[in-house]
Amino acid sequence: MDNDEVLRLLGRIGQGDEAAFRTLYRAFSRRLYAYVIRKIGHEAQAEEIVADTLYEVWKAPARFRGESQFSTWLIGIARNKVLMAFRSRKPDAVYEDLQEIAEVVASEDAGAFELLARQQRREGVQHCMERLSDDHRECIHLVFYEGMALAEVAQVQGCPENTVKTRLFHARQKLRNCLKLLLEREGGGSLTGAAP
Repeated sequence: MDNDEVLRLLGRIGQGDEAAFRTLYRAFSRRLYAYVIRKIGHEAQAEEIVADTLYEVWKAPARFRGESQFSTWLIGIARNKVLMAFRSRKPDAVYEDLQEIAEVVASEDAGAFELLARQQRREGVQHCMERLSDDHRECIHLVFYEGMALAEVAQVQGCPENTVKTRLFHARQKLRNCLKLLLEREGGGSLTGAAP
């Protein structure tokens, strides 16, 4: 959906047109949910953030002026809500992760060790991602997982495009070094292609 069509829908939404809002919701909620779930990892919380983000559009559709792609603007709103959610997160999430590992280890399934190894690799990458600054982590996510162009990332992060390039460079270097250290601790291994 192009920005002209979005602006027409937003004009109708400003007049209380629920059908226009449903059309906009159907067009963008899936992509927005994919972004949020990758950041949050919790379905109910991701759905809540998507609903809150789109509610912002319902309340004030005129806030979007068409200076960027609508999806980029939406992700910017969702990004702020994700950051607020991270700041208010409870330590119970760590306990739930430990329970999941215990269940996998306790399983008598022949593939339990393979599942555990995959989970440990995933946790290793997650550990390295968490060591990045918020801006670096988000930059990697938007480019490699959301497929955004550098100019779009610059709009979401509110910085020049060259800053995005620099953040990507440093984030990739930090990820590569972190993953290399993890592999060395586990007894070696190749890092070729491990970092985005």
